[in-house]
Amino acid sequence: MEDIKNRVREVLTDGCLDYKQKKHNLAYIAESTQAYPKVSDEAMEALADKKICDLFEGSAPYRPRYILPDYKLALKKGIKYLELDPPTDFDEAINFLSILYSYVPSITGYSVYLGNIDQLLLPFVADLSEESIYKKLKLFWRYIDRTLPDAFVHINIGPEDNIIARAVLKVEREVKQVVPNLTLKYDTEKTSDALLNDAIKTVFEVAKPHIANHNMITTDFKGEYGVVSCYNSLPEGGGSHTLIRLNLKKITDQHSGNTDAFFAETLPKYCEMTLDIIEARIKYLVETVKYFETDFLAQEGIIKLENFSAMFGFYGLAECVNTLMKNEGHDFTYGHSEEANQLGHRIVEEMKQHVDARPLPYCEANNGRAFIHSQSGIDIDVEETAGARIPIGEEPDIYSHINAVAPHHHLINGGISDIFHFDDTVKRNPQAVLDIIKGAFKKGMRMFTFNIANSEFIRVTGYLVRRSDLKEFREEGSRYGSTSFAANSMDNKNVDKRIAKRVNSNERTASQY
Repeated sequence: MEDIKNRVREVLTDGCLDYKQKKHNLAYIAESTQAYPKVSDEAMEALADKKICDLFEGSAPYRPRYILPDYKLALKKGIKYLELDPPTDFDEAINFLSILYSYVPSITGYSVYLGNIDQLLLPFVADLSEESIYKKLKLFWRYIDRTLPDAFVHINIGPEDNIIARAVLKVEREVKQVVPNLTLKYDTEKTSDALLNDAIKTVFEVAKPHIANHNMITTDFKGEYGVVSCYNSLPEGGGSHTLIRLNLKKITDQHSGNTDAFFAETLPKYCEMTLDIIEARIKYLVETVKYFETDFLAQEGIIKLENFSAMFGFYGLAECVNTLMKNEGHDFTYGHSEEANQLGHRIVEEMKQHVDARPLPYCEANNGRAFIHSQSGIDIDVEETAGARIPIGEEPDIYSHINAVAPHHHLINGGISDIFHFDDTVKRNPQAVLDIIKGAFKKGMRMFTFNIANSEFIRVTGYLVRRSDLKEFREEGSRYGSTSFAANSMDNKNVDKRIAKRVNSNERTASQY
């Protein structure tokens, strides 16, 4: 009890936290007083040793980690709980969504998914001019940033080229906000080169949007999907109960056998423990808390239990591969040798097999299985590289980089991303980036994310931070809850030290790779 009092006092007296941030932290402390969902002693030990990480979801999950409401259905039928009738024009639709957003929970305390906004608003455009739409969206974007101040809040556009998508990109270049995070769904048949080029020029200014391989991702989902939080792909009208990640570096550090023994003993053992923890947390949420019986989103059909699954995450693949190679007497490193890359691919494939072999309760969205997810890291990760990425500062040239990581992407239905850091000279040739993105998708990449060296915006793991916000945070805190994570990541992982890639020759050959 004394420890809890001290933790509460630290939050109350922290001058860098605002009122809402303090409430969120105090709620987490209260939740931590509850017993952890029932798992084996060995699994609890793995959690304590950080071989398995629950990403600070808390001891007693009382809401799903990620919720993706069916906003289209909500707009069509209205929300009884909020006394909202179906909107009839553009202003009413924006007002409707603005109210609903504030009631959608997540692990961060803010909605992580704001919908495929162009598809939601297009039916309400009527005879509005481009300028009128732009002005209304600019105010809407200001509202989102000020009331949902968290960089994990995510919105989607595409895949079709349309007046709303173009206005969103224009607004992003104008307001230069961290929130919302943004993804363009790119479809080879539906997305014009003009829209993709507009998105690329927007990245030059604000380091967003992500570009999603819509053709690949749609094959993994029964219905509509959304890209949420950093870059996680999940079903609309549902989401993910939980995200538990396996630390491949730590389980390899304590593995004393050869590579064959790692695949036969160590990896299966920790995959099963991770899945045990996932199952225990799902049952607590659904059966003990009874979230889906009590929340108005579920009661009104805006989310459905059958549209949910869970996420099995992993990180530290690079360190795992390098250690196993070293143990075998080889000087091969991940991202730089075919032997190491092939071992990395084998590890991901083996994990995928273990995840797909294990039925889980209340995971109908993925046929009773968890989605596998290349987890992008958090601020306390000092020795581990995010997901299946190549370590920061060790990235090879752009084409070698794509060829090294693309073979993982088709396996990772819960989301995977690699961040490419371009020298700012590429601004003179956006066509080169367009060709590289198309070439990367032909190689099998699921998501393409890039930013520009020396930009005001820094892509941390999958979310953004502004350099100016970091400076202010160190002096007086920030209204963005995610800024503290970004500051620690800058200190611990040097995320702004990615190798900047110059693309000044053979630009148009990218699509041939």
